[in-house]
Amino acid sequence: MKPFMDDDFMLTNDTAVKLYHNYAENMPIFDYHCHLSPRMMYEDKPFGNITEIFLGGDHYKWRYMRSNGIDEKYITGDADDYDKFKAFCSCLKYAIGNPLYHWTHLELKRYFGVESAVTEENCDKIWEQCNKVIKDSKMSPSSLINSSNVAVICTTDDPVDSLEWHKKIKEKGHIKAKVCPAFRPDFLINIEKETFKEYIEKLEKVSGIKISSYDDLLSAVYNRIDYFHAVGCRISDHALDGVPFNNEHSADTVLKRAIVGGKLSSSEIEAYKCSVLIDLAKKYKSLGWTMQLHIGALRNNNARMFEKLGADTGFDSIADYAIAAPLSALLNAMDETDNLPKTILYTLNPKDNYVLATMIGNFQSSETAGKIQFGSAWWFNDQRDGMVEQMKALANLGALNKFVGMLTDSRSFLSYTRHEYFRRILCNLIGTWVEKGEFPEDYEILGKIVGDISFNNAVRYFGIQETEKWNF
Repeated sequence: MKPFMDDDFMLTNDTAVKLYHNYAENMPIFDYHCHLSPRMMYEDKPFGNITEIFLGGDHYKWRYMRSNGIDEKYITGDADDYDKFKAFCSCLKYAIGNPLYHWTHLELKRYFGVESAVTEENCDKIWEQCNKVIKDSKMSPSSLINSSNVAVICTTDDPVDSLEWHKKIKEKGHIKAKVCPAFRPDFLINIEKETFKEYIEKLEKVSGIKISSYDDLLSAVYNRIDYFHAVGCRISDHALDGVPFNNEHSADTVLKRAIVGGKLSSSEIEAYKCSVLIDLAKKYKSLGWTMQLHIGALRNNNARMFEKLGADTGFDSIADYAIAAPLSALLNAMDETDNLPKTILYTLNPKDNYVLATMIGNFQSSETAGKIQFGSAWWFNDQRDGMVEQMKALANLGALNKFVGMLTDSRSFLSYTRHEYFRRILCNLIGTWVEKGEFPEDYEILGKIVGDISFNNAVRYFGIQETEKWNF
């Protein structure tokens, strides 16, 4: 029997062990999509205790606690931090088969030196050990980033954001990684939301452009894209529930009706969204940006808890939209005028793995290797089975060697251990193929594939250059 989570954890054969320890383990991290707070990074306040850093904002842990019948006061409520930590420990010990069990123990092991398995019985010892490390090291966002071998961090930022914290982070110079904004215009695209008119007013204010037509809207948004570009942004991100494609209505007519509070049909909403995405893609392409499309979430399912806690608190799930035809039409509309930028497609529903893995092959180009990417296993899929199935689909139908690899997609500064988790799974998958005689044991080739997926492909693909800061 193998020891619990030893140095060769998840590496089930000799080839996997060699690939991980020799080619993946020490590669820097390129975290091209996350939800970390730039303000927290700049202010860099030391954390108060393990609960603050461990459970704060981590809806994966919150969902598991709820599934174990833990009262909400110990999750997002006003219970004492120690009691919250103890409540989590009391149920974590039973989390067999849940990736949360591995993530949690990797976090405790890498950042706090905790080697033992978490139980309610040793909760006090772990609480004291972690808090001592936090206090003695003055653990803060920058210390966690700097100790995690991170080269690049791309946050998630609204077009009306001033990006002041990104500028201040660069001026302060306390974070070794290059911290870049990423352009996330969901509020602009979601014209059906009650807050849309208010958002347009915010966009007018920051851009200095009065928005009375669709052309005005594009001028204002392009103004913000140019501003983001000047501050170092090279990536956009879009959360799409389903994929909109409709060319039956004028975006200008739809927008003008929305501005005055008119009621919109579902067809008009879809046509507006489609037009905005196509016109944004044109701008992204002109600047060499990458466009990310996150497809397939069903958000805020529990209305009572949404009213109480708001969004992103652990009440989202997987949707089952039909996406193949509209996605093909949308990408084709961008490509017809040669305005399809580098694009990463993510699906939250694994039923669409082969849809995306085949779709990307329709729009590849010699201008960039792997120009259209099948993005890493996302959200509910970033566990062993989800990662393996995503990579197998990509390998079967495309070029796994050009894959840009893992991201954290997290609000927690401890989540960099997920890159280790991913790399172990990657090396074990490839190692298994080699051990079965399905690929030669040629470490020059294998090492390059592993190193490229771990880091190098992302460096080449995203074009975020400042290599002098990557002296790890």
